[in-house]
Amino acid sequence: MTSRLFYQNRLSRPELDRAEGIYLWSKEGRRYLDGSSGAMVSNIGHSNPMVLDAMRRQMEKSTFGYRLHFQTEASEALAEKTAALCPEGLNRVFFVSGGSEAVESTIKLARQYALAKGEAQRYKIISRAPSYHGSTLGALAVTGYAPLSVPFDPMMRGMPKIPAPRAYLDGLDADDPATGVHYADMLEAKILEEGPETVAAFIHEPVGGASTGALVPPAGYMKRVREICDKYGVLLIHDEVMSGGGRTGRFWGAEHWDVEPDLISISKGFGGGYVPLGAMIAREDVVEAVLDAGGFAHGHTYAGNPLACAAGLAVIEESERQDLIGNAAAMGDVLMSRLNGLMNRYPFIGDVRGKGLLTAFEMVEDRVTMEPLPVALNAHDRLVNIAYDRGLIIYSRRTRGGTSGDHFLVCPPMIITEDGIDELMEMLTASLDQFADEAGLAVGAGV
Repeated sequence: MTSRLFYQNRLSRPELDRAEGIYLWSKEGRRYLDGSSGAMVSNIGHSNPMVLDAMRRQMEKSTFGYRLHFQTEASEALAEKTAALCPEGLNRVFFVSGGSEAVESTIKLARQYALAKGEAQRYKIISRAPSYHGSTLGALAVTGYAPLSVPFDPMMRGMPKIPAPRAYLDGLDADDPATGVHYADMLEAKILEEGPETVAAFIHEPVGGASTGALVPPAGYMKRVREICDKYGVLLIHDEVMSGGGRTGRFWGAEHWDVEPDLISISKGFGGGYVPLGAMIAREDVVEAVLDAGGFAHGHTYAGNPLACAAGLAVIEESERQDLIGNAAAMGDVLMSRLNGLMNRYPFIGDVRGKGLLTAFEMVEDRVTMEPLPVALNAHDRLVNIAYDRGLIIYSRRTRGGTSGDHFLVCPPMIITEDGIDELMEMLTASLDQFADEAGLAVGAGV
């Protein structure tokens, strides 16, 4: 049958029949291990009966109530729960349907906060390169990933960028606080270059997502960034669309460094893949200033949809009931150990990084120089397809700004066990062996 759907390319995949736990099955009966939780979405696994039951109960009451017409029990309950999981002061919640909307909401609130304070000249949102913050034009303006943003440059106002703190590529010691200060001070330099009076906010991912492949900031970075933002009256936005919800072994990725932002965006694992859901969480004084100045000029039709919120609340409750954040931390240690072990066998794996079950490895031509593999090998695409044919789903992107380099995210659902990691690693190793053979790359004897 000819499909009427289209997406990014002509890639064809089998039709999905069902999903349960960490597995998905095609209509042909082929089983796939979800080694990337979809696009780092299915945090608590597929078809969780407690979540499905909560959705059924809500469906029997209502599936839609427009936010300008009704408050709903589900949205109020999820907002209360979300605020309780945030640092004190970040207690106002704005619901959306996805990550791009969540990021768009934070940058628009930052701008309107500046206007509310009488600082109309503050409109710039500094971000990092590489980075990915979403596919809408506003989110793309703060994205540093050329293949996705360059086609639309004439249609938007690009925002200032600073280098992401990729110490492993620059030959710096990520455990030395001086390294973190080195990269963070690039933010201060950019603020001064742009003019502090023109900068509204700085946005970054506490633990990197697709564009940087689970990049963990060097020691000292997070604290210094917070100090710089405070010094110049710049709002700090944490994009936790991928790292939020417990995947890193803490509910918020930034909790690993005990740093509090002013605004947070979250999606993906927040709804766990059951219903499209995301949120912006903001400081109360920021929200009140904007509301006092005439209101937040922004909104989405499905904001606070009761069915989505009921699912989101059930996802959090199920995560707490099973201590899945604790499991993500414990199984993340196991997974990281196994991924690091791959470096003994594959000289072309140059770096392994991540927190909890947000992990990645990067391929290189040379570990000393960190020269990437030749672009012609198309490693980021080829390995994913080899693994898929073997029944393992992983996620990849180009490491060096989208034009070269190859990294692979290995982010299974937070319910995974050590047996599941064994199965994942067996398929991944076989896939790497096949790729190495095809590409003519050396393979050692280790595992």
